[in-house]
Amino acid sequence: MSSKNYAIKAEQRDGAGKGAARALRRDHKIPAVIYGDGKAPITIAMPAKEANVEYNKGHMFTTLCDLEVGGEKHLVLARDVQLHPVSDNVLHIDFLRVTPKTKIKVNVPVDLRSFEGSPGEKEKGILNITRHDVELLCVATSIPDSIEVDASWADIGDSIKSSNVKLPDGATFVIDDRDFTIATVSAPRAIIEDEPEEGEEGAAEGEEGAEGEAAEGDAAEGDAKPEGE
Repeated sequence: MSSKNYAIKAEQRDGAGKGAARALRRDHKIPAVIYGDGKAPITIAMPAKEANVEYNKGHMFTTLCDLEVGGEKHLVLARDVQLHPVSDNVLHIDFLRVTPKTKIKVNVPVDLRSFEGSPGEKEKGILNITRHDVELLCVATSIPDSIEVDASWADIGDSIKSSNVKLPDGATFVIDDRDFTIATVSAPRAIIEDEPEEGEEGAAEGEEGAEGEAAEGDAAEGDAKPEGE
């Protein structure tokens, strides 16, 4: 199920170019554009604080936005966000107009929490996630927050593949020519303790024996009386 849409109010802007964009940012706003659905693009300015808050929530590319511009509402989805190379603040956003008929490709996070309590988890197996998200083709108004992957059956040595995933109605994997791997379960890493290698212990005992024999020989020589006494 998708999250509730978020809402932002913006205003239409006429100026374009770097100078206009810098002026907007000085006024704590950022430039953006609305395009798609066979209509002319609209250039807008929106509050920088709200744009950064929504972007940092991590949902902007999968959650629809009710974007109000001059009293008119647009149902949109962020498709591209430009960030400052140092501060990571949002500099510009491209919004796509969507309708219940719009189909788009979107990356959706993978949820593998069901691995907890699985046979592999009980045996201390290690879950290796090869795809933290998957690309779906779905209706823009029905983008799932995440894809729940059933891993409750997985044991050590098993691979969790796309064929193990039940997708929401109307959604398909963009990769449709193979059964790709999402995660694997490997055996726990063995703890290797420092132990003497084979032969070292015997050699050590041999050295101790030789040292003991030498010491005994030295003592015997010390106890012997010189000849002629």
